[in-house]
Amino acid sequence: MGWLAFAFVSAGAAALTAILAKVGIEGVPANLATAIRTVIITAFAWAIVAATGETRAFATISRRSLVFLLLSGVATGISWLAYFRALQLAPASRVTPIDKLSLPLTIVLAAAFLGETVSWKLGVGVALMTLGAILTIG
Repeated sequence: MGWLAFAFVSAGAAALTAILAKVGIEGVPANLATAIRTVIITAFAWAIVAATGETRAFATISRRSLVFLLLSGVATGISWLAYFRALQLAPASRVTPIDKLSLPLTIVLAAAFLGETVSWKLGVGVALMTLGAILTIG
C-alpha cells in the first residue's frame, strides 16, 4: 500500500476510534480510559514490531531521533488525555472536528520548522477545513 491508502486507513480508524471511545468512556474516568487504550496500543505496536523483525533496528536509533520520538510520545499522551476528557464532556460530532484542527496547525508548523511549502490549493483547502471545524462549535 502507498501513503495515500495508509492515510485513508488512518482516517477511517480515527473515525471509528471516536465512536468506540464515546461509547466506551461512559461511566469511566477519562484518564483511566486513556490508560486502558494506551496499553492496547502499546501491545499491538510491539507485536507488529516483533512480527516484522524491526526490533533489531532499536540499537541503531540515534540519540536525536530517540529524543524527538519521546517528545512525540509526550505530545500524543497529552492529546489523548485531552481528547478523552473532551469526549466525556461533549458529543463526538463536536469534539472530533475541533480535534482535527491539528491539520492546519501541522501544516503551519511544517512550513515554519521543516521548510515545507504551502501551495495556494493547500492553503485554501486548509482554510475551508478550519472554517468547517469552527462552524461545528456553534
